[in-house]
Amino acid sequence: MADPAIEKIRAELSRRLDGITPDSIEASPVPGLYEVLIGARLYYVSGDGRYFIQGQMTDIETGENLTEAKVAKVRRKLLDEVGEENMIVYGKGDEKHTIDIFTDIDCGYCRKLHAQMDEYNAEGIRVRYLFYPRAGVNSDSWRKAVSVWCADDRKKAMDAAKQGKSIEQKNCSNPVADQFALGRTVGVTGTPALVLESGELVPGYVPPARLRQLLDSKKTGNK
Repeated sequence: MADPAIEKIRAELSRRLDGITPDSIEASPVPGLYEVLIGARLYYVSGDGRYFIQGQMTDIETGENLTEAKVAKVRRKLLDEVGEENMIVYGKGDEKHTIDIFTDIDCGYCRKLHAQMDEYNAEGIRVRYLFYPRAGVNSDSWRKAVSVWCADDRKKAMDAAKQGKSIEQKNCSNPVADQFALGRTVGVTGTPALVLESGELVPGYVPPARLRQLLDSKKTGNK
């Protein structure tokens, strides 16, 4: 039987939030409180649609962050939908782990991470890059990202740009705008931003060996 509160919440949110349409509305583990998913952001709303809560819900008995667990699944789905043909991928393909990284050409820690790419691959980590120029649309970093994508050899151009070298300015059909918007949707606020296989978002630089340990622990924990 359909829950009448869900339609009431949908109507109230549409009226109060300038027509924003939630991707889903479901009952939460707490009676009278509903989960509202908008993109990869999860909110909680009272059954009458009046009270809107932004925050984390944790099961005290198990210690599980229920909010992040649900958001991670959505984040993973959204990234998988991008397709590797729209990413720049480093690795042979037989690595144990694959992670997605939102990167900025000019970000210092992004450059530090990229300089160790061979070490990440040696640790069994395959890296799939997406662009997130922090300075925004038409910034210098944005134009560099576009030029990298439009280069005849994207990896060669990426390597040079990450070393601070000049690369030929180019323009073509590219995924930079879509990936920048996706980053915002999935909760990226800075770079590098790592998205693990589980969909968990890890902000900032993580050294190769430590990242391998983290990934191994997550995989073991999910068995």
